[in-house]
Amino acid sequence: MAYNQQPRATQPMQAGGSRNANNMPVVDGQREWSYGVFDCLSDPLTCVVSWFLPCVSYGRNRARYNALENGAVSKDPMEGVVSNETIMYGLAQCFGCGGLIGMGGRAQTRGRYSIQGDGATDCLLACCCAPCSLTQESREIELEEQSLGHPGAGFNMFMTPQGGAAKA
Repeated sequence: MAYNQQPRATQPMQAGGSRNANNMPVVDGQREWSYGVFDCLSDPLTCVVSWFLPCVSYGRNRARYNALENGAVSKDPMEGVVSNETIMYGLAQCFGCGGLIGMGGRAQTRGRYSIQGDGATDCLLACCCAPCSLTQESREIELEEQSLGHPGAGFNMFMTPQGGAAKA
C-alpha cells in the first residue's frame, strides 16, 4: 500500500490550561493582571486570610503555583497552609521583611502568566499592600485552575465556583 499524502503538522499541546483565561490584550508578549490589585474585596475570604494571616495566604499561593508548574491542580484546600513557604514568610514578617519574600512570589506569578510589571512594583505592593497583592495572585492562579476544570478558589473550603458562597 502506498501513501502519497504527507502527514500534517499538529498543534502543539499547551500544558497548564489557559494562562490568559480572561483574554486580556497582549502587547509585546505581555499583558495586564486579570484583576486589579484593589479588586481584592471581590474575593473576601482570601482577602481576610491575607490580611490576618498573610503567611498562610502566601504558602497556599505557592503550593497552588507549584502544582500548576508540575502539570496538576492543588485540590486539597489545606495544601500549603503549613509549609516551608508559610514558615519562611511568617518568620520574615516577624522581622518586617515579609514583603521581600512576597515580592519573589509575585514575580514568579507574573513570569508564569507573562504579566507586565517589574521588581520595584512587586516590592511596593508586597510591602505596602500585602493582602491585596496576595489576593490578586490567588485570583490569577485560580483562573488557570478553572481553565483546567477545577472550580475551587484560594481559600474556598467548599470548592464552589468563582469563590461564591456554598448553598445551604
